[in-house]
Amino acid sequence: MEDTTGETFLYEGGISEYVKFINKNKNPIHEQIIHFEGEEDGVMFEVALQYNDSYNSNIYSFVNNINTHDGGTHEEGVRRALTRLINNYAKKVGLLKEKDEALIGDDVKEGLTMIVSCKHPNPQFEGQTKGRLGNSEVRKLADSVFSQGFDRFLMENPEEAKIIVNKAILASRARNAAKKAREITRKSDLSTTNFYGKLSDCKSKDPKVSEIFIVEGDSAGGSAKKGRDSMTQAILPLRGKILNVEKARLDRALGNEEIRTIITAFGTGIGQEFDLSKLRYDKIIIMTDADVDGAHIRVLLLTLFYRFFRPIVEAGHVYAAQPPLFRITHGKVRKYVLDEEEKEKYLATLPENTRNRAEIARMKGLGEMDAEELNETTMDIEKRILRKITLDDCIAADEIFEKLMGDEVEPRRQFIEENAGYVQNLDI
Repeated sequence: MEDTTGETFLYEGGISEYVKFINKNKNPIHEQIIHFEGEEDGVMFEVALQYNDSYNSNIYSFVNNINTHDGGTHEEGVRRALTRLINNYAKKVGLLKEKDEALIGDDVKEGLTMIVSCKHPNPQFEGQTKGRLGNSEVRKLADSVFSQGFDRFLMENPEEAKIIVNKAILASRARNAAKKAREITRKSDLSTTNFYGKLSDCKSKDPKVSEIFIVEGDSAGGSAKKGRDSMTQAILPLRGKILNVEKARLDRALGNEEIRTIITAFGTGIGQEFDLSKLRYDKIIIMTDADVDGAHIRVLLLTLFYRFFRPIVEAGHVYAAQPPLFRITHGKVRKYVLDEEEKEKYLATLPENTRNRAEIARMKGLGEMDAEELNETTMDIEKRILRKITLDDCIAADEIFEKLMGDEVEPRRQFIEENAGYVQNLDI
């Protein structure tokens, strides 16, 4: 494609190269990028796809090179054919018995990266943003082209076909298990005795003024409970490190007691039942020590929020507390500073002839602070410093989480060791 300035934009591999680009930080479960194309009555249709071992899908569709972010008939035709063909093949080769529940669209799209492209001389768009293709004839064309090509691929590549089908079957089992786990979670409420043993809720029932501190361990939790404003501040101590959800489906996540506790505390539900309007707190504040373990717990929590509570992050409800690293006492004045740089700047403001009288103490971990000190440094809304967690670019954030929480251990270990003192300042 050439624009009026004479610049040329070209990807030799077309949409197949686009799929390769999206999967560059993932682990494809089959090497070949599957590609089909066809044409009928001047309408051109093309699709490229590849499965990876993640539990999320990346499906993008285009009409005349314009992103149809709400999908449409071209995408519907492919999705319908994909579900039908995988079910048929699974039953034909005996991977899915006749008595087994049929796979649904959510099952067959797990781990799927797919680009759907249509070139149409007279496209009809629907919706307020014109982001959905409405031409009914395209649905039939998309189904036909995809069905012929994908059916042939499955028959000619039995090993790859088995891998794809088995992934969908596992997704189906996980979906059913997650449904049962959600039902258990939904039945849990704030009156559950075991739950109350973990959450010290605030007295206010107004979400606009309420906030919850997720703290590291019972020790810090105890100090936080004593030092909080019980009217508006709730405390939820975590016992150990939560499950790494980058490597877990929803059903396994829901089987984790700490994650179930967080879901119950938030009140939003999870998965298909998620409802942001039911969030019980305006601020969700992660409060952990400024060391390697604290950094690891923050990353695990942010991964959990990114994967299963993304709207909460996008709406600006998630924060990281910033406990000070030093306490400087100069005469009757007591000053808390976040880091070495702030310490040196403050010391430079003191009179030269009295600087040696400044007493510098490195702060203890949150669990070693008494209630008064924790309140004064980290919890008092008039004095504390919070760092808001953001999601400016979901794709870039996904790459960060893949690096930190994926299968490669060394990049994650190196990042945590190098950034343990700074990760609370990281905007994701």
